[in-house]
Amino acid sequence: MKRAEAVLANIFGAIFLVLSVVVTVETLARKLFNYSLQGVDELAGYSLAVGSTIAFSLALAGRNHIRVDVFHELFPRRLKAALNWISIVLLAALAVLFVAVSWRVISESLEYRSTAQTPWATPLIWPQSLWYAGLVLFMVVAVGFAARATYLLAKKRIDELNAEFHPKSTKEELKEELENFAQRRAQ
Repeated sequence: MKRAEAVLANIFGAIFLVLSVVVTVETLARKLFNYSLQGVDELAGYSLAVGSTIAFSLALAGRNHIRVDVFHELFPRRLKAALNWISIVLLAALAVLFVAVSWRVISESLEYRSTAQTPWATPLIWPQSLWYAGLVLFMVVAVGFAARATYLLAKKRIDELNAEFHPKSTKEELKEELENFAQRRAQ
């Protein structure tokens, strides 16, 4: 899983690194030469759409989705397990809904041969396909996690379910940040 996270993080980073270079070139060309590359805002929109779907999967794998957990640690372990299971199952259901609705968008773009109303007139099926692939990836990860949580709950492995699916505590987040900081300093 860590390898897949690293690959996704690198893709996410590459998308926005390339976008930042293009935006910088566009800005300099406009200011210095009164010339526009045309369509940088279109590219930025596509990058944001694709990048956000990758971020959904990364956040899920890293347990970084925000949950209101003010009282979570105060609950008995069985109630925590039930809440953790419900949260991942509902997130998986939301991912399935995203994929179902986005498929309708894709099919309409195909049917009408939609193009962007920009200078590039990009056939929308191209960026939408990448966006859709990111949503499908998120759905696969979420449904896989929900299946794992359901398996743990069915086997009554409550402590394991809580360990894998509880929201990150402030202490865990601080520990991760300190470890990352130590790694960056070592490099």
